Amino acid sequence: MTEEAAQAGRHRVTITVLVLLAAMMQTLDTTIVNVALPYVQGSVATSPDQITWVLTSYITAAAIMTPPIGFLVARFGLKRLFIVSTLGFTIASMLCGMADSLAQIVVFRLVQGAFGAAMIPLSQTVLLTIYPKERQGFAMALFGMGVVVGPVLGPVIGGWLTEDYTWRYVFYINGPLGIIAFLGMMVFLPENPRSGPQKFDWFGFGTLSLAIGAFQILLDRGEIKDWFGSSEIVIEALVASSALYLFLIHTFTAERPFIRPALFRDRNLTAGVIFSVVAFITLYASLALQPPYLQELMNYPVLTAGLVMGPRGVGTMIGTIVVGRFVGKVDTRLLLAIGLGCSGWAFYIMTGWTPDVSEQEIIVTGLVQGAGFGILFVPMSAVTLSTLAPEDRADGASVFSLSRSLGSSIGISAFTALLTTNTEVNHADISANVTAVNRAFEDPTVTQFLSPITDAGRAALDALVTQQAQVIAYIDDYKLLLIATLALFALLAIFRKSNGLAGHAAVVEG
Repeated sequence: MTEEAAQAGRHRVTITVLVLLAAMMQTLDTTIVNVALPYVQGSVATSPDQITWVLTSYITAAAIMTPPIGFLVARFGLKRLFIVSTLGFTIASMLCGMADSLAQIVVFRLVQGAFGAAMIPLSQTVLLTIYPKERQGFAMALFGMGVVVGPVLGPVIGGWLTEDYTWRYVFYINGPLGIIAFLGMMVFLPENPRSGPQKFDWFGFGTLSLAIGAFQILLDRGEIKDWFGSSEIVIEALVASSALYLFLIHTFTAERPFIRPALFRDRNLTAGVIFSVVAFITLYASLALQPPYLQELMNYPVLTAGLVMGPRGVGTMIGTIVVGRFVGKVDTRLLLAIGLGCSGWAFYIMTGWTPDVSEQEIIVTGLVQGAGFGILFVPMSAVTLSTLAPEDRADGASVFSLSRSLGSSIGISAFTALLTTNTEVNHADISANVTAVNRAFEDPTVTQFLSPITDAGRAALDALVTQQAQVIAYIDDYKLLLIATLALFALLAIFRKSNGLAGHAAVVEG
């Protein structure tokens, strides 16, 4: 153990609580905002597809700021970077709560995501530093619990704060938590030796960041601007493709690019990155779709929606704990298959949902879906990185982390856009059959409330058609998510059998 670790040993419990608090705070924000989105949307007067920018801006900023974390630690030191990240994250959270427009919220969420990007990997690093090798497994179990607690509590806390106070408190809650973590780290977090200035591939980082940013804006604004019928979307597509082209040319010709092409000769890493992108697309798409379904189609109060979504997080916690006992002992491909099976079953059930679905079915489905993802996450990390050489694991973990963030933001944007488009298409198809000569209007009861002749009847009729169009659009989205989940079974044949524990350690080190 290093001298710094020995000194930190005296305050090990305190430091553990502080870094877990920081990690929990960062992961809490991935779910706490979801149930409040309809209220945020009403407050800033924006559309359903625009309000998802509140989610995607945070994830995209975190994705962009993930690659330079190693360089920043070497340049400024772990303690200083962790403290600055925590303080910046906290201030940005408070500014989000004070925002009066969608533009302000999105800007502050970008800042929040940029500062929060380092909090998870730095938490892992600190725990590995202050615990001896024989207790590092215990430390990572604590870390896993801390990371999972945030998403578990997010919907419930978000629903409660929005119901009893206002949506702004889903951001304000980070204030006291962040101050405690910041002050505690200032006092107890040990200093670590800096490795001095290192070369960083800023050109590669810049072009990749530009490509990711332009592509995310394209996805977020495409539906509003009628996709490639808009010059803005065409320009964003050109910027994204040009930046990606420059990044790829630079990556294959530079002496030391920050993403080395040689890494992808390892088939586990290549398959794992693809697996991760698709898996996180399905996870975050479903997380974004469910709150408006519960609140708008089923008329659930926000607190009830949060409580109904809470068991999904409980399932994730249970799945993570259970699968942790088998990683390294059972073929990780089998564990992945079980996780995919649970997720696929949940999506299959959701394709049959209507606004009449019972709370019990929603809770059970969410519990199974959450457990499926909990079962997936640890072996997915293990099998992706376990066949890499030790000196390549940090770089591999960075690429793997980037793939998770990309999948998350793409999933939210793409499936929200699909929902809007399919709703419009379905509305047109259903409306084509709603005419004054339709036999259904021969029923006096139907005519009384849904007469196409009166203004009130037409309004009620349009509301009913819109609801039916939305239900079908949700079913279409869930069917596509089911297909994407089942398609991942094909990747299991590509993974090589490996020591899952080594892979898990690699994730931690990265």
